[in-house]
Amino acid sequence: MYFQYGEKETEYLKAKDPKMAEVIERIGHIDRPVQTDLFSSVVNSIVGQQISTKAHQTIWRRMTETYGAVTPQAIENASEAELQSFGMTFRKAAYIKDFADKICSGEFDLDAVAHMLDKEAIEALVALKGIGIWTAEMILLFCLQRPDIFSYDDLAIQRGLRMIYHHRKVTRQLFEKYRRRFSPYCSVASLYIWAVAGGAIPEMRDYAPKKNRK
Repeated sequence: MYFQYGEKETEYLKAKDPKMAEVIERIGHIDRPVQTDLFSSVVNSIVGQQISTKAHQTIWRRMTETYGAVTPQAIENASEAELQSFGMTFRKAAYIKDFADKICSGEFDLDAVAHMLDKEAIEALVALKGIGIWTAEMILLFCLQRPDIFSYDDLAIQRGLRMIYHHRKVTRQLFEKYRRRFSPYCSVASLYIWAVAGGAIPEMRDYAPKKNRK
């Protein structure tokens, strides 16, 4: 399943910003996979923190091959050593166990998160061990498919903004200007900005001073 959007969102963004309009026209529709199960999305997000995409995919494949579906019950019944054996760190295994325990005991109401406003949902997720603001924002975008997510902490978003708009640096104030411009469809704008940051339009370059690039 892919993130759902269409002409309503793209036409809005194109009307708001000529440079974004050019990017959308050049790239076309983006099929970005989403993970619809909220529990496994949170676990997957913890697993993927600060490791390469390849390592993340390998660990996740091992988990799904072992458990089938990554459910609270499957994780609760696993030991931390078993989780570590998939290739994750001890700390991540502890975070994931703690999360599953909270779900199984009823201490954390995961279903309620899906019905919260964005800000409330982020606050609820950040209260979990191992979940920061960026991770919570990615869960809202790529699991709950919230339409208006725009992450200042995402380095690729900052890079894409520099490339599209020829900025040397994206300050919080500048970032908020773009958030206001793209809202209420910041999530779709994010898809295109990520694509640019990843090289989708080869002639676009990063205008940050070389020593400041990440």
